Amino acid sequence: MLAFGRKKSFMARITGTLLIALNFVTLASAGDLRQEFIEPPLEYATRPLWFWNNTTVTKEGVVKQMREARDRCGYGGLGILPFGKNFKPTYLTEDYFKVYGVALETAKELGMTMCLYDEYGFPSGSAGAIHGDGVRRFADRHPGHTIKRLDKFEQKVSGPADWSQEIPPGRLMSVVAMNMDSRERVDLSGRVKNGRVAWQVPEGTWKIMTFVCVTDGDPNVDYLEPESVKCFVEMTHQQYYNRFKDYFGSTIDGAFFDEPTMYRAKGRMWTGAFNGKFKEKYGFDPAPYYPALWYDIGPETQAARNYLFGFRTELYATAFPKVIQDWCMKHGISATGHQDQEEVVNPVSVSGDLMKCFKYLDIPGVDKIGGRRPAERFYKIISSAAYNWDKALVMSETYGAMGDIGWDTIYHVAMEQYTKGINQLIPHAVWYDDKQVKFRPELSWRNKKYADGLPQYKKYMSRLNLMLQNHGRHIADIAVLYPIATLQAGHYLDGKLGSYRGGVTIPEADYVDIGEYLATQIGRDYTFLHPEVLDEKCAVDGHTLRMSNPVNFENYKVMIVPGHKTINWSNLKKIKEFYDSGGKVIATGTLPCKSAEFGYDEDIVEAIDALFPGARKHTSKGGTITASSSWPGYGPELVADGSMETRWNARDGTGGDQWLEIDFDKEKTFQWVEISEVFDRVNSYSVQVLQNGDWVDCAGGTTLGHKVHTFKPVTSTALRLYIHGIKSDSASIAELHVGSGSKRKPLIFNRNKQGGMTAFLRRPTAKNLRETLDRMLDVYDVEFEVGKELRYIHKVINGKEIYLFANLCKTTIDTWVELRGKLSPESWDPHTGDISKAEFSHEKRGLADVTKVKIELPPTQSLFIIAEQTNPSDKK
Repeated sequence: MLAFGRKKSFMARITGTLLIALNFVTLASAGDLRQEFIEPPLEYATRPLWFWNNTTVTKEGVVKQMREARDRCGYGGLGILPFGKNFKPTYLTEDYFKVYGVALETAKELGMTMCLYDEYGFPSGSAGAIHGDGVRRFADRHPGHTIKRLDKFEQKVSGPADWSQEIPPGRLMSVVAMNMDSRERVDLSGRVKNGRVAWQVPEGTWKIMTFVCVTDGDPNVDYLEPESVKCFVEMTHQQYYNRFKDYFGSTIDGAFFDEPTMYRAKGRMWTGAFNGKFKEKYGFDPAPYYPALWYDIGPETQAARNYLFGFRTELYATAFPKVIQDWCMKHGISATGHQDQEEVVNPVSVSGDLMKCFKYLDIPGVDKIGGRRPAERFYKIISSAAYNWDKALVMSETYGAMGDIGWDTIYHVAMEQYTKGINQLIPHAVWYDDKQVKFRPELSWRNKKYADGLPQYKKYMSRLNLMLQNHGRHIADIAVLYPIATLQAGHYLDGKLGSYRGGVTIPEADYVDIGEYLATQIGRDYTFLHPEVLDEKCAVDGHTLRMSNPVNFENYKVMIVPGHKTINWSNLKKIKEFYDSGGKVIATGTLPCKSAEFGYDEDIVEAIDALFPGARKHTSKGGTITASSSWPGYGPELVADGSMETRWNARDGTGGDQWLEIDFDKEKTFQWVEISEVFDRVNSYSVQVLQNGDWVDCAGGTTLGHKVHTFKPVTSTALRLYIHGIKSDSASIAELHVGSGSKRKPLIFNRNKQGGMTAFLRRPTAKNLRETLDRMLDVYDVEFEVGKELRYIHKVINGKEIYLFANLCKTTIDTWVELRGKLSPESWDPHTGDISKAEFSHEKRGLADVTKVKIELPPTQSLFIIAEQTNPSDKK
C-alpha cells in the first residue's frame, strides 16, 4: 500500500536529465559504494506500513514506537495508515493532525522519512467509508463527484412496426438498434426528443438498446474524472500540505494511493463526458459502437471494443493516477500506488490495462498479499511498465495477510520480487496496537517470531536497495508484446465471472504463462512491450529493435508475440519490418486475424501469412467439422481455431463412443494427425479415414493427452477421431489437425536473406520455447545450464554491470553462469556484506566474448555479480 521515493532518485526524476546523470555518480564512487554495501545507510532501509488501528493513538505512543522501529528493527521510515472503526483521534480533524505532526517531527529528529497515505482504510477515494469508520466524507461533501456507471436497457422488437420509448433516468450516451440476424446497426440517438425516442422499425428482428450513465452509489471518487479527483486531493493531500509544508520534500518524500479499480460499479465504470472526449480525440462519434460493449456486432466488434475500452483506460490513467502525480510533483514529493486484483489475466474492467494505468505515475506498484494470490506471476508486467516509460523505481506492498510466515518465505518473496524488477519493498506491516492485528504478520520488535531477525533482514534489504534503486538500464534481449489489444477485443461487460475476477476469460491469452516460462524455467529475462510504446518509442535498426528512453533504452533481438486473435495493425507492421531487417519473431498459441483498428483485418491476415507461411493452412479448413454431440458453447469448430484455450466438449455425461469428423471439400492427402486433449480422460481411441464408404483405422491408442501420429500417406475426403472410452464425464478436445509432409512440430517457419527468422509454437511449453530461442541466437545476455536456472536481473548503472542472482529452488545450485561480454567480476554477498573476487574464465562464442562465472547458492540465497566491462552493454 505504501512506497517512499529515495531523495536522490526522486530529485533526479523531477529536475531532469542533468540530475539523473549526477545520480549515477553515487553508484560510481567505488570506495563509497563498497563501504555502504558493508554497512548500508538508513536511507536504503525498508519502511513499513504502520497501521494506526482501532485504538486511540497518543503522542507519547507515537514517539516511543518510532524510536523502537528505527533502533530495534532498523526501519528507515514509516507510512501511517489510519484503520478501523475505533481509531482515534478522528480522521482529518485538528486533533488528528496534531498527532500526525508529532510523528513528522519525531521522524525528522531520527533521520527517518514518512509517506503520505491518502486514505482512512482502503481503497483510496472515500476518506474513510470503507475499512475506516464508515463515514462517507467524500461522498457527503462532493455527491456529484462519485463513481458513475453505464447501464443498458434493451427491448426486442419485430418489424415492421412503430416503436417508441421513454429514455431512462441518467445521462443519455447512446440509443442503437441492431438487427439480430445481419448485425446491421442504426444509431437512434439523434431521434430523441423531449425524453422519448421513436422509430419505424424495418422488417426483421431488432434489439433496441438505450445506454445511460448514472451515479452508482459507491462512496469513492469518480476515478475517470480529473475534476472529481482534484476534489479528493484537496480534501486529503492538500490538508497535510496546508499544515506540514515544511516537511514536504524532506521528511515527507512520497504519497501513496491504494487499490483504486474499475471493477466497482459492476465493472461498468463510465463517465458522462465519455462521448465528447472521445470525439475530441478520435474525430468520430462512439455512440453507434456502444452495443459492442456487450455484444458481437459483426466484423467491427474487435476494433470497436479496442477503441471504447482503450479510451476508458486512457481516462482512468489520466484522471486518478495522473492528477495525484501532478499534485505530488508540484509539492516536491514522489507518487506511487497499486491497483486491486493485479492477478487477473484479463484486466480490462479491473485496472483497464495493467501497464498503461502506471504511465503517468512516478513509481508503479503491486500488492503481494495473501499467500494464495499469485501476484508473483504479474510482477514483470508492473516492472515492464517502469521500463517502458523510463521510471527508476518499482514498488511492492509485501507480506500482508500471509500469516505468520517463516523467514525463508520472507526472503524467498523478496528475492523473487527483486529479480523480477521490483526494487522498493514495503513490509506489511507494523501495528500500533499489536493486540488487534487484522492482517498478519506483525513485523515489529514486539513479535518474538521476528524480533531477532529484523536487523539482519534490514541489512539484506538495504543492500538490495543500494544496488538496484539507482536509475539505470535494464538489460533484456527478448521483448514480449503485451496483448492488451486481444484482451480488449475479447472483453465485454457483465461477464459471467463477475467484475472482481475480470468478468470474461480470454481464451487465447497465454502471455502470463509465456512470461513465467521465460523467468522461472528457461532463465531468460524479458520486457513486456506495451503496444503504444512499440509504436512510439521503438525503431528497427538492422536485426535489433531499439526502445528509446533517456535512461532505460533497451535493445531486443527477439520479439515474442503471445496468443492474439486481435492485434494492432501498427504493431504488426513494425514486427514485420523487424523480421525483414533480420530480427527474430516467435508467436505462440493463437495467431491474430483481426485488427484493433478499423479496416485492417485483411492486412493482418496477409502479414501473418507472410511471417508464418503455412501456419494457418490446416486441411480442416475448407471443410466441415461435425461431432457426435456438443455442449453449448463448445462446438466442434473450436478444434481448428488454433487456440489451446478453446475446446470441443461432448454433451455432459455422454461417456465414450463419441467422435469428431472433418469432411473436406475435396480429396486430401495427409500422413499425420495431431490431437490435443483436455483433462486427460480418454482411455481408448482410433484415428479413422473414409475409404470406399467405410471407416478404416490408421492410428489409435489408449491414453491420449497430446499425440502426433504419423502414417503412410493416405487420400480421403474425410477423417474422424473416434473416442471409444473415457475415464469420466465427457470427451474434450482442444485441437485436431491433419497434414502432409514432415511430422508437425515446433520449427522455424521462415527465414530471410537478412538473417530474420520466425517460429510459431501452437502449443508452447518451456521446453520448446527454450529450443526455439536457442536456434535463434548464439549468445544471450545471461545463460544457465539446463536444470540449473537461477532467477536473475541485470542492470547497467554508470558503466557498472550489476547482476543479482537468487536460488529459489529447494536444493543448492552449483553451476557456471555464462555472461555476455568480457568481464572482470566480483561477488558481493547481500546477506553478509562480504565482497570477494569471483571465479571466472573468458571464452569466445563465435565472434562474441563470454565470461563464465562460478556460482554456488544454497536454497533461498542470493548473490550480486558486479563488473566493469571492456565492451559496454550499450553496444550489445
